[in-house]
Amino acid sequence: MTKLYFHPEVELEISESFRWYEAIAQGLGDDFISELDSAYDAIVNLAVIWPIFKKGFRRYILTRFPFAVIYKQLGDEIYVVAVMHQSRKPNYWSNRVISNNKSQI
Repeated sequence: MTKLYFHPEVELEISESFRWYEAIAQGLGDDFISELDSAYDAIVNLAVIWPIFKKGFRRYILTRFPFAVIYKQLGDEIYVVAVMHQSRKPNYWSNRVISNNKSQI
């Protein structure tokens, strides 16, 4: 079974975006999280379907929100290195390494 791992900074990216959307409209942050959950399910089940983006990482683009999940699959593990806004600092994630004593990807 494929396991999903997250770079430590992904949690901060998601929580900041959640708070921003909730400030706009109550429940919108929950919608953002729900779409991310659906994205994770799709990535786990069909990881190789989305095109290579940069440096061997793939990009899953959300449909309702201007974000993309940046990930790489290594064997039966998928590493999410960013949940990035598509219009802000597009390459900020490119120097991230995988946590849990994994080598740099």
